[in-house]
Amino acid sequence: MWRLRRAAVACEVCRSLVKHSSGVQGGFPLQKLHLASRSACHPRRPALKPQRPPRRTSVQHFSSLTHSPLGKLKLSPIKYGHEPRRNFWPARVAARLLKLRYLILGSAVGGGYTAKKTFDQWKDMIPDLSDYKWIVPDIVWEIDEYIDIGHKLVSEVIEASDLLLLLGSPGETAFRATDHGPESEKPYRKGLLGELILLQQQIQEHEEEARRAAGHYGTSYAQQTRKVSDKEKIDQLQEELLHTQLKYQRILERLEKENKELRKLVLQKDDKGIHHRKLKKSLIDMYSEVLDVLSDYDTSYNTQDHLPRVVVVGDQSAGKTSVLEMIAQARIFPRGSGEMMTRSPVKVTLSEGPHHVAMFKDSSREFDLTKEEDLAALRHEIELRMRKNVKEGCTVSPETISLNVKGPGLQRMVLVDLPGVINTVTSGMAPDTKETIFSISKAYMQNPNAIILCIQDGSVDAERSIVTDLVSQMDPHGRRTIFVLTKVDLAEKNVASPSRIQQIIEGKLFPMKALGYFAVVTGKGNSSESIEAIREYEEEFFQNSKLLKTSMLKAHQVTTRNLSLAVSDCFWKMVRESVEQQADSFKATRFNLETEWKNNYPRLRELDRNELFEKAKNEILDEVISLSQVTPKHWEEILQQSLWERVSTHVIENIYLPAAQTMNSGTFNTTVDIKLKQWTDKQLPNKAVEVAWETLQEEFSRFMTEPKGKEHDDIFDKLKEAVKEESIKRHKWNDFAEDSLRVIQHNALEDRSISDKQQWDAAIYFMEEALQARLKDTENAIENMIGPDWKKRWLYWKNRTQEQCVHNETKNELEKMLKCNEEHPAYLASDEITTVRKNLESRGVDVDPSLIKDTWHQVYRRHFLKTALTHCNLCRRGFHYYQRHFVDSELECNDVVLFWRIQRMLAITANTLRQQLTNTEVRRLEKNVKEVLEDFAEDSEKKVKLLTGKRVQLAEDLKKVREIQEKLDAFIEALHQEK
Repeated sequence: MWRLRRAAVACEVCRSLVKHSSGVQGGFPLQKLHLASRSACHPRRPALKPQRPPRRTSVQHFSSLTHSPLGKLKLSPIKYGHEPRRNFWPARVAARLLKLRYLILGSAVGGGYTAKKTFDQWKDMIPDLSDYKWIVPDIVWEIDEYIDIGHKLVSEVIEASDLLLLLGSPGETAFRATDHGPESEKPYRKGLLGELILLQQQIQEHEEEARRAAGHYGTSYAQQTRKVSDKEKIDQLQEELLHTQLKYQRILERLEKENKELRKLVLQKDDKGIHHRKLKKSLIDMYSEVLDVLSDYDTSYNTQDHLPRVVVVGDQSAGKTSVLEMIAQARIFPRGSGEMMTRSPVKVTLSEGPHHVAMFKDSSREFDLTKEEDLAALRHEIELRMRKNVKEGCTVSPETISLNVKGPGLQRMVLVDLPGVINTVTSGMAPDTKETIFSISKAYMQNPNAIILCIQDGSVDAERSIVTDLVSQMDPHGRRTIFVLTKVDLAEKNVASPSRIQQIIEGKLFPMKALGYFAVVTGKGNSSESIEAIREYEEEFFQNSKLLKTSMLKAHQVTTRNLSLAVSDCFWKMVRESVEQQADSFKATRFNLETEWKNNYPRLRELDRNELFEKAKNEILDEVISLSQVTPKHWEEILQQSLWERVSTHVIENIYLPAAQTMNSGTFNTTVDIKLKQWTDKQLPNKAVEVAWETLQEEFSRFMTEPKGKEHDDIFDKLKEAVKEESIKRHKWNDFAEDSLRVIQHNALEDRSISDKQQWDAAIYFMEEALQARLKDTENAIENMIGPDWKKRWLYWKNRTQEQCVHNETKNELEKMLKCNEEHPAYLASDEITTVRKNLESRGVDVDPSLIKDTWHQVYRRHFLKTALTHCNLCRRGFHYYQRHFVDSELECNDVVLFWRIQRMLAITANTLRQQLTNTEVRRLEKNVKEVLEDFAEDSEKKVKLLTGKRVQLAEDLKKVREIQEKLDAFIEALHQEK
């Protein structure tokens, strides 16, 4: 306001000066006007441009106010209160403009007051969040009370830092790749941030001064006297630069530590259910699930897995595992001194969580990584899984072990630790170990989106490295390779020229190119060192290292912490660039598979292997239940028939025939009782149980294998057969069944009382069937012995062999003997054998005594069976004599009573076995079948082996592709939300 008033006064002065100078020759110089007047009333005239002096000519000058010559005008005195005749119109325009400025200024003041009032009203409407101040650690409030850790300040820290310059774009840095919480967690540091930026500026200034001093130091040889002081100045500047960088590093570590503690508190609150916000840690879990599914997917349709992951490769004992442990912040891998420990790829998914824990993909057990006993158990479990994956005769395996590691402050990424590359196969290794390791490494590195973390041992000669050549073959331009030099502490001691380390880090020693170069220290070689101790040792080493003091290494190229940030940033940058392309390729694969299914199986559902197994499982259980629906009559009939087929030979040969050849009925019954008792005590119960178990198997197999008509699906045949065999193998009959069965059978065989004529006739029928079957077998045996008879010889043009002719002559001679004595005993006497042999020799037939005995056995057996059948026919009317105990009767039918006892024993045994089957064994078999199915359900290899075919494989591929696509879509959606 005061400036406006001064401008108005200045303009009045201008008018008066112009009026009083009307007669002056030449215009009044604008530079002598008042400053406010010049700026307000003469804006079009340049303020700083010097005025050209007026020319002196003979021409008369005219004023802009009058047409009269200026030389004839005279100055008139000013009369106050009296308006001049001619108005000064530029001054009036200036006055109007000044009034307009007052209006604009007043409007701005009023508008500002209204905006402030509106802002205060909105501010009152915002809820009070002071109750959530507990989230922020106390140390944050002590740093500065004017704190603001919003997104702008974080980005300023990133732009001020040169830790991750290898990625080029400051907008996509490790701080954005890692999870720093939502925007609601911003209101924190400002003073500390200013200190960081100031330190960064000091570092840059020191570097510039050092470069200028160094350049000035080498410009002229003539300034030799000043070199000593300049060199001291350079050393001092480098020392100050190093101290400033270390101070900058410590402040960053302090910020990270505070952020880690803060996020740990927030994550713990999330676990308790107080906060329900979606953390970014779920993003890496989703991505890891996609990779797990892809590892199980059979790439039959050339849909290759090109999703990014960090592949860790290096020579054996180069420190790959140690680098991974420093990134995971826990010693989780088995360790060995110079021997191969990594025998199969280990996929480690790092994510953020409130507690430092590890868990396998296929297990629910959590290993607490803060406890040494859990760490030892985890290392032992990894070693066991590796040995389990390695097949017999091999040293390494391509099968992947999937491990998830969570903890506060961990960088989110997926790393794959591969077996170390070797140059020579030593004793104890498979001959193809070297080639197998190379093929596994190439399979992972040939993924165009995989980030290769190349680990080089700094303590050995660089020329001995094998992995660098392998990496340069897979990534010749170094667009996705990060080089890591380990054991730099040993390298600094052993290397004669430290500049060699500088050449390695600058990428000038190897032909291999890389995106970035890092130098790390992973401990002193002691396996019992903790991660915290290793980190302290690493920081202490680089703080005192000549490599940093002499600027051979830069601060952002050292420590595993900087490496972890850079690798995580590269990983997420690669994921964002490639994941959508992978999703599109799987969409195309899904379309092709669905089209093939519709063309080949238009009326069948798309059942994968697990769904087919569940369907087969239900069918098998239904068939097992069908066993309980078999009628008791059917069970008893097949049990009785099967048991008689098993024991008939023993009953006829060992019990009936020896007893029937006795002289009287008393001896017959005594012989029968003794032999039945011996048979029951030793053999019969066991034979009965065997028959029952075989009968159960036959019925079970019949239900499992019989076709079901149109509903029958032959794709289940192999599975059903395997389930049947395994169930039968596991089933064991009740051990107490034989003991109870022995008592029942013994009691049944001791009973001789036939109650009615029907049972008597049934026994005779049973005896006739048994004897006729034996007679038929005997006649077949004789026919095979003597050859075809004359009818077959004439009709079928068959002839007897020489041996058959001898048997025939012997048979005819023995039949003559039987005709002479039909009650001949079962055995030939020695004189009878001699007589038969001499009679045959008289006819020119030379026979052996053993041949005569064999022929006699069959001839007498046929004679005896025919006689027994005739006697059995006579006993049909003997039931009346049986009731009178054969008193006053020449007919004795003790053999009929024997067969009745055997028949009754078979019926009672079949009934007992049927009850045991239906009440106990069928249920136990059903239980065994369920157990077998459950075991098969958990055995993926078994299901793959038993459920095969194009239809199964096509459905399996379709399911996998759909699952991969769905998980990729969900991951991409979450990734876009995170952006």
